[in-house]
Amino acid sequence: MRVRLWGRCSPSVAGAAVLAGLLAASGTGPVPGSPATAGVLPSSAAPFAPAADRTDPQVSVSVLSSRSDTVTGGRALVRVEPPASVAPERVRLSAAGVDVTDRLRLVEAGGNPALEGLLTGLAEGESELVASVEGGGSDGLTVVNHPVEGPVFSGPHQEPFLCDTDRFEPAGGGGATLGPALDEDCSARTVVRHVYRDTDGRWHPLPGPGVVPSDADTATTAAGTRVPFVARVETGTVNRSVYETAVLHTPEEEEEPDPWTAPRRWNGRLVYKFGGGCTGGWYVQGPDTAGVLDAPMLERGYAVASASLNVFGNNCNDLLAAETMSAVHQRFVTTMGVPHSTLGWGNSGGAYQAHQIADNYPGLLDGIVVSQAFPDVGFSVVPVVTDALLLREYAREHPGELDRVEQHAVSGFLQFESIDRLAREASRVDPRGACRQDLPEEVLYHPEDNPGGARCEVFAATQNVYGTDPQSGLPRRPLDNVGVQYGLHALVEGVIDTEQFLHLNEHIGGLDADGALSGERTEADQAATEAAYRSGRLLNGGGGLADVPVVDHRFYEDDLPGGDLHMRYHSFSVRERLEQANGTADNHVMLVEDKERSPDGFVSGSPLALRSLVELDAWVSGMREQQAQNPRWEPIDAIRASRPGFLQDSCWIGAGPDAERVVGEQVPLPAGRGDRCADAFPVHTSPRIEAGGPLASDVVACALRPFDAERHPGEFTEQQAERAEAIFSEGVCDWDEPGRGQQGLAGTWQRF
Repeated sequence: MRVRLWGRCSPSVAGAAVLAGLLAASGTGPVPGSPATAGVLPSSAAPFAPAADRTDPQVSVSVLSSRSDTVTGGRALVRVEPPASVAPERVRLSAAGVDVTDRLRLVEAGGNPALEGLLTGLAEGESELVASVEGGGSDGLTVVNHPVEGPVFSGPHQEPFLCDTDRFEPAGGGGATLGPALDEDCSARTVVRHVYRDTDGRWHPLPGPGVVPSDADTATTAAGTRVPFVARVETGTVNRSVYETAVLHTPEEEEEPDPWTAPRRWNGRLVYKFGGGCTGGWYVQGPDTAGVLDAPMLERGYAVASASLNVFGNNCNDLLAAETMSAVHQRFVTTMGVPHSTLGWGNSGGAYQAHQIADNYPGLLDGIVVSQAFPDVGFSVVPVVTDALLLREYAREHPGELDRVEQHAVSGFLQFESIDRLAREASRVDPRGACRQDLPEEVLYHPEDNPGGARCEVFAATQNVYGTDPQSGLPRRPLDNVGVQYGLHALVEGVIDTEQFLHLNEHIGGLDADGALSGERTEADQAATEAAYRSGRLLNGGGGLADVPVVDHRFYEDDLPGGDLHMRYHSFSVRERLEQANGTADNHVMLVEDKERSPDGFVSGSPLALRSLVELDAWVSGMREQQAQNPRWEPIDAIRASRPGFLQDSCWIGAGPDAERVVGEQVPLPAGRGDRCADAFPVHTSPRIEAGGPLASDVVACALRPFDAERHPGEFTEQQAERAEAIFSEGVCDWDEPGRGQQGLAGTWQRF
């Protein structure tokens, strides 16, 4: 049987309301087999590209709300398309052997008649959808339905797991929470409420149906129409996560939405917001989302969605984040219809999610705007923070060996203070370093008292991907610093001498399996390393991310006085990975500006951030048009042809609204010296890159070659060379070769 991805779709438009039922469309409409008494309805999800005259002699059936193998909660929006020569009333549809033809409604899809219905109550597991034509052919499709609480593809549920419904306050809900969880899967009742924004920018529940208070603000839509600033907010649970959606909708003027009756002021686009963080994001549902009552987005007509497990401060697990987004997106589609496009929006930990979901689960996101971006958490962030920890502790244990200037040079950071700042972030690999305080002590890991307990750290979060060491019972770790020559560039540049270089590498050590300091270097588990590459836990860039536009926005924070994690080189790491995987990064645009231009950070109230979203929207729409006009083009060809003129690599020099925009390819150091953007916003690096590692930050465990003083760029006496050979007894990193276990992505939509 064929497994189809859902189609790319145009906005839903008005149609008749319908009633839900077992394996039911969400209402009644013109029913095949009976006289049509109403006009043909617009499709909930007509293909964006106008369809040519249908010549396929066979009837076809597809799922519009999700992939057919990732249905959740028994709900699926389906479409049946008959051949052009077949009258719709001759079409029949069955689900798991039950005739559900009377649940379909007649719609127009690309100028041709089709049939659509919202099926509910599908049994868990496989069900066969069969569309047939009386006296003609048939088409079958296997639908796989999963429990509404999951899992689908992320692997077994995390245990323990704290429910937060009694702490979760729905957006604009007036302070009330969702109340105690209804079951052990942290479920809550779905709540739909309408809220309004007052003239002071605060949100309140509507006092009653059809009652818009006198202090309500008005929204000026993209079309220039002034309307009451009233939004429909839906809050519920899927995949053990609380989700929220919001869209402009005035109840006294409009029907309740369904897949054929969209809110009139919805522009057909869905913005999915991803929240940041990581430390502490273990074993909890989370009391918040990334926020859906986003006034600038709603005013422009966007629908907004987010979920508690799409906030990395609640859930530092990109697999579970992808699964949650998939479930929330499906719920949105079966309520509102298929969006024209879904645009990702995420800062910091939200950028991890946007990158990896787009790459590993293509079809969920059509374009992304990210800020303060990293490629991923496990392989761009963890090595730099653990290296910072090792450097800090080396300096503390060996005072006087490296002075402040020398430590600074070894680190690669712009600010010396970043060494300590980033070292504190190494708690991400400490199983007891960042557990939420209300997790019971008796369920948590302790090396002696409870070695099988829950570990609050990055690699344990995806233990089902990396596996477990059969001897220790601990999660396998793809973390390594064997052969890394710390301070190599500082040695070559004469900032440190050979004795300092040798002493540093002799004593810097590594981390043990519990993230504690060790005198031995850290050696990655080979199986975990290979799994990191194959599974996409290390962002590859050659999956779905290759085919979607990426706007990389950044407030420059390398120079923050206390140091900062969000260093600019991480954007170049993403670009390097795209170029290595695809031979091009023409789908990737960098925009950088001074932090003072937007004191509130990456919010839609920031002019450049909002402009980035609007331009991304235009880019995605233009890409669709190019693909429709040039069906033989590769996605990258359509991306190149449709990129808006505004979206060019740029920096804004200056702190105020009159900052000067400089357009030009962004260039890292040292090649960027003399470039105005590189001089204004210099790209500094990390201890690993200063040791010769790649800017892509994509080598878990480097290839090793014997230390050879004659080939080394530094100068060694015979005695120093012998000492170096002993220090690097396993070899030094050969960064010109692929890393140990380095390999390609095994495919997209993987299951674990």
